[in-house]
Amino acid sequence: MREFQGRTAVVTGAASGIGLALCRRFAAAGMRLVMADIEKPALQEAAEALRGGGTEVLDMVTDVSNPAQVDELARAATDAFGPVNVLCNNAGVASGGLVSELSIEDWRWVLGVNLFGVVHGLHSFLPGMLAHGQEAHVVNTASLAGLVSPPLMSPYSASKFAVVAISESLYHELNMTGAKVKVSVLCPGWVNTRIHEASRNRPAGLGGDQAREVDESRMQLMAQVISSGLPPEQVAEKVFEAINEERLYVITHPDMLAGVEARMRSILDQTNPVLTGFFA
Repeated sequence: MREFQGRTAVVTGAASGIGLALCRRFAAAGMRLVMADIEKPALQEAAEALRGGGTEVLDMVTDVSNPAQVDELARAATDAFGPVNVLCNNAGVASGGLVSELSIEDWRWVLGVNLFGVVHGLHSFLPGMLAHGQEAHVVNTASLAGLVSPPLMSPYSASKFAVVAISESLYHELNMTGAKVKVSVLCPGWVNTRIHEASRNRPAGLGGDQAREVDESRMQLMAQVISSGLPPEQVAEKVFEAINEERLYVITHPDMLAGVEARMRSILDQTNPVLTGFFA
């Protein structure tokens, strides 16, 4: 995709972290923005800041785990700005702990947002992006945890592995059909976001977060690792480059690919896996 000025980008999870950085990068390229997030005050504040810089913005509170709300987001985006050219299925949450201790609600919450949020985004937006005939691009946010399987992160990794698989399959389908729509899958390592505080937006109907029961020292370590991670703006720049280059994989931490290589080597050699690379 080469033309950005005056085109429209839709970003979920747009109120903070990588989503907000993507919005700022697209705004700098002259795009119109449709910003979606479940956190209303933060979304409104972010949208107003971008409007203050001269960007046309539609902001909508959206729970991406709810297909009807994502359908409404797609209708509103098209009504406001016409064809959608960039779709970033970026909203994500995290919950973890021992598999033996996780609740069904933990699984439903993470898979509902991280996996079905992507599914709903594709279902609601992709047909229109294919039909309008302009260059367009889908970005699905996965994680390095979609390429390796660290402990205490089973729901998160399961959701992100699925997002990688969907993106790879979609890549081949778009190539097979000669579509003008392209796809990228973002697989970041540690990024300085509030993902470790995702439970602030957990629906009351899905119970407590198992991660809260993980010992305090481990939670503090996780917060320190995340806070020292890559600035979201650098991730957004890498995504923008991948869209421009029509590149599938967006890897933010190439030094962490040793863990991916080790995992694949274990599969090829049929040996038991060794955890390496992810926590380095």
